[in-house]
Amino acid sequence: MTDVVTWLNQHNVNFLTVGATLGILILASICILVLSRLVRQWLTYLQARLHFSYDTTVTVTRLITGGLWLVAAILILNFWGVSVGGLWALLASIATIIGVGFLATWALISNFTASVFLTLWRPFQLGQTVEILPENLKGRVIERNLMFTALQEDGGSVLQVPNNLFFQKLFRVSGQGEPASS
Repeated sequence: MTDVVTWLNQHNVNFLTVGATLGILILASICILVLSRLVRQWLTYLQARLHFSYDTTVTVTRLITGGLWLVAAILILNFWGVSVGGLWALLASIATIIGVGFLATWALISNFTASVFLTLWRPFQLGQTVEILPENLKGRVIERNLMFTALQEDGGSVLQVPNNLFFQKLFRVSGQGEPASS
């Protein structure tokens, strides 16, 4: 025991810090235990009403419990003088990068998929006039690729319309297109 006290004194750790850390751990353990039981009971009640699986209940309870333990660990680190500001910045940066990556991937995949369906179903052809109704975008179809359909307006300007917009909005097709090739 004297070795532990000597080590703590050499590293400028006082008993107040150690006691506070133990207090935080004990308080966090009790709070997390009580909250996880309450959450599990509430989710079990909702499970019967909303018809979701037991695995969902377990997963949500584990996520909440893990998040609470993470908060307790950060509080303890902060109490010991370890700066957690850099950790928060790192976590926020990672979340932002993942979010932007998912958004970019979703945009690419949705436009590629829409292009495939436009090719299969052929709701309009080159040369026909397409009007996207809520936005009043109107022009003659001059080109279509994997991402965009190019519409030339009456004034000569070209609109690049994302292909997935044709599956999200109403559109009207008029005029004669180029003859379909066999």
